Amino acid sequence: MTAYLQSLFTAELYKRAQGRYARQWTLYALAILVAAGAWSMKVWMEGAGFSSNAVLVAPLVTFLAGCWAAFRLVQLPRFADFLISVEAEMMKVSWPTLPELVRASSVVIIVIFFLAFVLFGYDALLRAGLALLDSWLVK
Repeated sequence: MTAYLQSLFTAELYKRAQGRYARQWTLYALAILVAAGAWSMKVWMEGAGFSSNAVLVAPLVTFLAGCWAAFRLVQLPRFADFLISVEAEMMKVSWPTLPELVRASSVVIIVIFFLAFVLFGYDALLRAGLALLDSWLVK
C-alpha cells in the first residue's frame, strides 16, 4: 500500500512498451467505474440539495482524481507485471475459427436443450407417480 501511495505522486511509466493493451483496457475499465461513481455522486448531490457549483465541481474532481489513481495503479510494478504476463499468455492462446466456434456452440446448445427435456420428463414422471401415490393413500 505504501508503494502505491508513493507512486501516486510520480509521473514515471513502468516498462512502457510491455503489456500495453492489457494495461490500456484495464485503465479504460477502471475509468468507466470511476465515471459511474462520479455520476452517482452527482445524482446524489442534486437530490440532497447541494449548490449547483458543488454539484459540478465535486464529481469532476472525484473523476479526475480517480482516473489519476487508476493510471498510477496500472503503472505499479507488481500490478503492471501481472498485466504484462496476462497479455503474454493471451498471445499464446489458440483461438478457434468461426466454423469451429459455430460447431462447438451448436453442440453445447443442443446438449442443454436435450438435458432440459430429460429433466422435464423426470419431473413429469415424478409428479404423476406422487399424485398416484397420494390418491392411493387418501382413500
